[in-house]
Amino acid sequence: MPNRPVPADIHRSRSRRACPLTPRLVPLLLWTAALALAPTAAAAQSCPAKAPEWATQGLRLPVVEGEAGGPDDDRIHLEADHLSGQTGESLIADGRAQLRRGLLTLQAEHLEYRQRDDRVKASGQVLLVRGEDRYQGSELTLNTEHQEGYFLEPRFFLGRNQAGGRAERVDFIGKNRMVVRGAAYSSCELVDGETTPWVLTTRRVRLDFDANEGVAEGAVLRFYGVPILAAPVLSFPVTDARKSGWLPPLITTSSNTGFGLSVPYYWNIAPDLDATVTPTLLTKRGAGVEGELRYLRERWRGEVNGVWLPRDLAADRSRWATRWTQQGDLPSGVRYDWHALRVSDDNYWKDGLRGAESLTPRLLSSTAQTRQRRLLAVQGLGEVEQQLYARLQQWQVLQDTGTGNQIDAPYQRTPQLGALWNNRGGPLQWSLQTEFNHFTHTDASRLTGSRLHALGQVAWPLGDEGWRLTPRASFNAAGYAVDHPLTDGRTRAGRIIPSFSLDSAWSLDRETRGFDRALTQTLEPRLLYAYTPWRDQSALPNFDSAALDFNATTVFSDNVFSGVDRVSDAHQITGGLTTRYLDQRSGAELARLGVAQRYRLGDQRLTADGEAATSRFSDVLVQGSLTAIPRWTLDSSLQFNTDADRVVRTITSVRYSPGPLRTLYASHRLKRGVSEQLALGWQWPIDGLLAPVQRLFDRDTPTAGPVAAQRSASSCDGRLYGVGALDYSLRDRRISGAIVGFEYDAGCWIGRVVARRQSTSLQAASTQLMLQLELVGLSRLGTNPLAVLKDNIPGYQLLRDPRAAAVHPTASGGDTDTP
Repeated sequence: MPNRPVPADIHRSRSRRACPLTPRLVPLLLWTAALALAPTAAAAQSCPAKAPEWATQGLRLPVVEGEAGGPDDDRIHLEADHLSGQTGESLIADGRAQLRRGLLTLQAEHLEYRQRDDRVKASGQVLLVRGEDRYQGSELTLNTEHQEGYFLEPRFFLGRNQAGGRAERVDFIGKNRMVVRGAAYSSCELVDGETTPWVLTTRRVRLDFDANEGVAEGAVLRFYGVPILAAPVLSFPVTDARKSGWLPPLITTSSNTGFGLSVPYYWNIAPDLDATVTPTLLTKRGAGVEGELRYLRERWRGEVNGVWLPRDLAADRSRWATRWTQQGDLPSGVRYDWHALRVSDDNYWKDGLRGAESLTPRLLSSTAQTRQRRLLAVQGLGEVEQQLYARLQQWQVLQDTGTGNQIDAPYQRTPQLGALWNNRGGPLQWSLQTEFNHFTHTDASRLTGSRLHALGQVAWPLGDEGWRLTPRASFNAAGYAVDHPLTDGRTRAGRIIPSFSLDSAWSLDRETRGFDRALTQTLEPRLLYAYTPWRDQSALPNFDSAALDFNATTVFSDNVFSGVDRVSDAHQITGGLTTRYLDQRSGAELARLGVAQRYRLGDQRLTADGEAATSRFSDVLVQGSLTAIPRWTLDSSLQFNTDADRVVRTITSVRYSPGPLRTLYASHRLKRGVSEQLALGWQWPIDGLLAPVQRLFDRDTPTAGPVAAQRSASSCDGRLYGVGALDYSLRDRRISGAIVGFEYDAGCWIGRVVARRQSTSLQAASTQLMLQLELVGLSRLGTNPLAVLKDNIPGYQLLRDPRAAAVHPTASGGDTDTP
């Protein structure tokens, strides 16, 4: 058998004789993405994936990317047991032939390139490799000039999607155009005569990459042999560009709305404008429609959403919700944004209808604001930062008229105009804010009016990294003009309240050992003296002030109120001590313990509860956290009342996470005389329940697929997980919220069943059932529970990265990403 030529000789000879070959083979790589009807590219998964067995066994020579100069190397490298041919005519490689150029590798038993008609032909276990992708077939013929030819019986594996498939034949009919016949795609192994967990098949797929259009005929998606989706003719994009079309249906189940079916249609109107229209049918509510319009311009962008039920069968009336957000830039560095959210009626939030999602579901905010920030050079003051702003804010309050559970709405600002200045550098730190507000209220019986206020402060920080001493002087001035007389008969009033504080802090450290490692222990004492004289504010309006929560942060505040309208008197010293243990190598905090208490030098007349505080000592605050024990995280805080000699408030939480996809969480919250709450959360493999589930699904299933076959020993392949969260009120002896579900990871597909129950009042609750089937490498079908699990289970981890198999509109036309 002839020896292989020296690689350097091949580099020189083949780069002259076969350069036209590889650039025109690039379209050959594109058809594989279309076989899956443009599935989403997968990101990192919870289990490492490998190429299928046929791809690795088919390699007769090792494929080492970069060995021949890297992906930018445009030279052709050809190796074979026997090379023959004539320059300018043809080149023939027999016996373990391998052609490489950049990231592309082509292997075959026989490879022939005819320069006369610019045609390459490969036969005998043809294997094409590009990066993590593998393609294998019996015969490949391609005219590189006209890009016409065929690939017989190709199999493929897409490394990014962790999926693959096969086809009967691929015909190249011109530049960036081809026809694929008899295609099958799955992330499970495709074995003749055996049932595949899931597979997407098409009779024929026509692809036009220049027009960004693919047309699939006879597309059928089967799950364990049962057709679950089918389309006689399906149009889809074949590139990352968006394309109009139908998206996968959404199925919901809820005690308030019943069974729901939504079928979204995506409309790619323009490169910077798109819309989604979703007809919806709810068995308990009737037919409706949801809409979304998104737009993106050079200097502004926004989104409009709407939900409309022409006639709610349960309420016997029309129901709707609308949301509009926009932000952009104006000349002179002015930025603006607005957000509007409105619904049709008070009961919208508890009827489980879509379109009004909010952190405060009964208090819907609509705001519009502009702001400008710039630097000014002021003589004598140096560089000053100036911020000018204007704002409108209104609220829609959804009152629960049926139970009498009313909420007190905040005031609306119509408008709010302000300016803020602060210095940039220098020994002194100062700021000045002035603002005008006109306050209105949804309750006509509430006092309304206007306020002009100014807040100013100047501080002189001294010290370095080990200590600091900061004297600070400030004032709070406000003037009012109200629409109705105050309790003392005035319609105009004002006040100015000065304040002074002296803040000192130290940071000491020493080296020590603990937890079997070298540590740095810090000792961080802090003392704050604050003085604010008392001013009678009982007759003045209160538009935006509320009592601050007493915690480790606010204990060092000189005012017990938020907002502007109320300023508490103070003559007090606050002391605190914190010690921390830091890992010397990583700097990570392993443990922390802190204590703080306030000492009053005089009575405090203006307090949160309206009664003067005559006790010299405030409650003691203690906080601690511990992460030094492997796999455990503990946090705790308590508030101890020295007068009553008992704990009045505690918050304790513990989390155990021994490894990936395993977490247990528990917390207890007590506010004596007000509430006591217990919360649990978990994500854990349930090995005892796995066997019957596997027997149910794997009875007729071949060995795991191209991904799962190589990771059968992985801890997350073929495993059942229990997930859930529970909130229980020990005071009321009732469950205020519960989430219970299961996730089954079969390697090439994931099933999720999650039930959620939420209390809407002391007497009522809503229940939602979320069912989802995730076909790894293709799409998700059903109701997505992942956001619910992530938001409610501390430490929850996704079995797959959310980008790995998210429903991608290009699978049936469209793209939900921001245009």
